[in-house]
Amino acid sequence: MSAVVVTRWARRFLAASALFLVAWQATALVAVLPAAGAAVEAIPRRAQVALAVHGFVLHAVFGKAYSLVPSYFDRSLAVPCAPAVHLPLTAAGAVGLVAAPLRPIPEIAGSLGALLWAAGVVVFVAALGWTVRDNPTGRETGTSEANAHRRRVDRFANAFVPVVLGYLLAGAYGTVARYVVLPDLFPEPTFAQTTHLLAAGTAALLIFAVGFRLFPRFLVASPPQSLVAVVLPAGAVAPAILAWGLYRNPWFQAGAALQAVAVVGFAAAYAALFARSDRRRVGFYAVLFGVASGVLGVLVGLNFAFTGSGFELVDAHFRLNVLGFLGLTIVGATYQFYPPTVGSFPGASDRTGLAAAALIGLGLLGELSGTIAESGTAVTAGRASALAGAVVFAGLLLGVFYER
Repeated sequence: MSAVVVTRWARRFLAASALFLVAWQATALVAVLPAAGAAVEAIPRRAQVALAVHGFVLHAVFGKAYSLVPSYFDRSLAVPCAPAVHLPLTAAGAVGLVAAPLRPIPEIAGSLGALLWAAGVVVFVAALGWTVRDNPTGRETGTSEANAHRRRVDRFANAFVPVVLGYLLAGAYGTVARYVVLPDLFPEPTFAQTTHLLAAGTAALLIFAVGFRLFPRFLVASPPQSLVAVVLPAGAVAPAILAWGLYRNPWFQAGAALQAVAVVGFAAAYAALFARSDRRRVGFYAVLFGVASGVLGVLVGLNFAFTGSGFELVDAHFRLNVLGFLGLTIVGATYQFYPPTVGSFPGASDRTGLAAAALIGLGLLGELSGTIAESGTAVTAGRASALAGAVVFAGLLLGVFYER
């Protein structure tokens, strides 16, 4: 029964994530509309980042982590009620964080939002930590005998999950420290540092760790073990160096280079899996779009770090990494767990699912091209395309959940 409860709440996390995704894309589009006027100033970057990271990405991470991490450590979730306690806290907290920078919302919205969101994180970390308390490094992997050849990679990937939880706690601390006076025990991270801790340290590293277990099974292929050995350590160290040395060389350059190694290595590993597999499903193409976006995103980041220029691409860098790499990877994995074809409503098909991913991917490419060419029209068209893709994806997912 506890597994059924966890599965039900995992869906609710994903539903919330999809709604945050649509809200993020809508606000991102409004922010670049030529006729938006005062509305542009009314939607500061902090609100968009909260929608993207605290809302969209991390609610998807929370939902699937409750389902996958315990089983990957050969355990069952020790506190089955944790997701039910957690979701209202982080969902309400994310709304507060989004509202805080908006006028004329009082500053207390940010304080309450940060505290609620951090409380949800504590519930999450405590529940998973208690679940794996006697197997903290994941030496017991739950790998079946049929997949015994994967056990070495599974064990290695598991060892990085505690690092993910550490980054999540650090990011929660940074989120709260922005609004609430805390004891002067640790340096207070800046907004950009906190974003890197959560997006790169928590979400991306978990995608690397879980992805090296999940995608080989989906595709019935094996990744190059040399890439696994490089990607996970680089992905574990890079966010800390990036956050510590952001815009301060040589640390900034070292962190950017290591993060690029991790993302490009993961992209190469996934491309190898895709090439070695004879399976072709809509979710696999979405992940392929995602890792390609990630490569573009880290290349832009390397340009920041090593040339000290190109900062007009900051928004494109953020969106390529968060909407492209993290977002499309989430979309692809979600299609595997909840295929569009199980729905009976109009448009519930693989073709529609692929169209959603393509709209997001092409929108990001158009936005990047438009920013480089200084074409506001292309940027607007790109964001409109991404919004359309987000709406289609959310509609498919919510429709499947409603019918099932």
